[in-house]
Amino acid sequence: MSSPLVELRGIHFAYDARRPVLANLNLSIGTGDRIGITGANGGGKSTLLQLIVGLVKPTAGEVICFGRPRNREPDFIDVRRRAGLLFQDSDDQLFCPTVAEDIAFGPLNLGKSRDDAAHIVQNTLDAVGLPGYEERITYKLSGGEKRLVALATVLAMEPEVLLLDEPMAGLDEGHAEQVERLLSALPQAMLVVAHDRAFLKKIARSVSTLRAGVLETAD
Repeated sequence: MSSPLVELRGIHFAYDARRPVLANLNLSIGTGDRIGITGANGGGKSTLLQLIVGLVKPTAGEVICFGRPRNREPDFIDVRRRAGLLFQDSDDQLFCPTVAEDIAFGPLNLGKSRDDAAHIVQNTLDAVGLPGYEERITYKLSGGEKRLVALATVLAMEPEVLLLDEPMAGLDEGHAEQVERLLSALPQAMLVVAHDRAFLKKIARSVSTLRAGVLETAD
């Protein structure tokens, strides 16, 4: 049996010591897993995703990614190449002037040629339903368009694990259906946070609720 790609063991986390967010939380993501997580606002769902890539650090417990414990900032550099995080707020993800530059940024930093990066940009925009958006100005996009471009920046990196925080937020019906089909067809392991249980049941093979700092199997 292969080792998990990502494993959280006994994780505790709090922004304020008097109000714990995660309490003795355990999670394992294996190859091919599709795990959905729902829960109340402010319950720690986004924090959980950020812990995996080292954007926040647990107050106790172990973060193990791709077979190695990850404790210090340098430990997570490799993790961020292999686990793609879609932020809840697209403005946290997009920082280049044009759509093409934002999507190409990751592949170019992985050593892809400019021609290869251009093909990746085109292919990922086609996949998310925004063909021809290469030269669009990022900050002038609608909220839904930003969501799709942010997803494209994650997919362009071809990560082994997808960590998706509300991937359908702000999408119109047509683009929501396209993204749902796209995610359903992707081969990567996936951890998806969403309030929409119906969507999670279509995408994920298991759905849990984050409640009082721990994951509970959803009904």
